[in-house]
This record gives sequence, structure tokens and C-alpha cells, in this order.
Amino acid sequence: MWERIKTFFADSEVIFWARLQLVLGGLAAAITYFDPGLLAPILPVEWLPWVVFANGIATEYLRRRRATDLG
Repeated sequence: MWERIKTFFADSEVIFWARLQLVLGGLAAAITYFDPGLLAPILPVEWLPWVVFANGIATEYLRRRRATDLG
């Protein structure tokens, strides 16, 4: 099972992270389309800059983790 999951994501954490962001972003967009107040208790607006910053750090870490050209 684990091998099939790794093959689906081309054995890349960055591809997994990108697809996870796609799914979560799609869900968030759908939820806010119907009722924008549903996400406010889960993700307050003042957290947004920190969430974006943490997402950038995680993406960069995952990208560099396997990069062979960065020596």
C-alpha cells in the first residue's frame, strides 16, 4: 500500500505537499463560497500571514530535502 502511495506522488514530498494544498484549498474555497463564516473559528484572519509563511518554509524545506544540485 505504501509503495502505491509513493508511486502516485512520484516519490516526491513536494508533489504530495502541492496536491494536499490543492485539495485543502479547494475545500476551503467551496466552504467559503457557501458560508464564509464557517472557516473563521478554524482559521482566524489574523493567522493568515503566519500560515502563508509556514507554508512557504515547509515547501522550501521539502524541495531542498532531495535537491542534488544544491550541494
